[in-house]
Amino acid sequence: MTAPPLANLINEFTKLPGVGGKSAARLAYAILKRPAAEAEALAAAILEVKAKIFRCSTCNNMTDVDPCAICTDARRDPSLICVVEEAFNIPTIEQTRDYKGMFHVLLGALSPLKGVGPQDIDVAGLVRRVRSGSIREVIIATNPNVEGEATALYIAQQLRPLGVRTTRLAFGLPVGGDLEYADQVTMAKALEGRREI
Repeated sequence: MTAPPLANLINEFTKLPGVGGKSAARLAYAILKRPAAEAEALAAAILEVKAKIFRCSTCNNMTDVDPCAICTDARRDPSLICVVEEAFNIPTIEQTRDYKGMFHVLLGALSPLKGVGPQDIDVAGLVRRVRSGSIREVIIATNPNVEGEATALYIAQQLRPLGVRTTRLAFGLPVGGDLEYADQVTMAKALEGRREI
């Protein structure tokens, strides 16, 4: 028998990706053990991120300024775009310190079984950026699973008429895995071994 406020908190935690019932309960009980000020700080941080974070109008990265810090960084190569499925994939690539180009976040991957088609991801925004004429290479860094591969092939098909070099990350990444779980060395090797598609 769990008190209703605690049950409600556990239920809310289970709505987060990768958080099952046991993990949600551990999180809820951990919050109960902390001082009220820490719980209030957590609640305030959640509300602040919901109020102040939005998508960059250029690349779809999550940001509090528009365009984002990556898009406005003069030290980056504006002729190189790395395409990722979600904004949380960017830090994994950035950790390598080997990639110095721009990004484009698709906001998902093609998945007909889940009802996600080309109109549901931002390939059109990528095509617009390539048509600007200043892009020399697009690196497709979608996840190495069925949806990621389908998305990569679709993007390559859309970019082929534009004459831009289109490459795919090498398969140093585990098939069926997600970019967010890749370590720095694996990610660096995958960037180095990208191939034309």
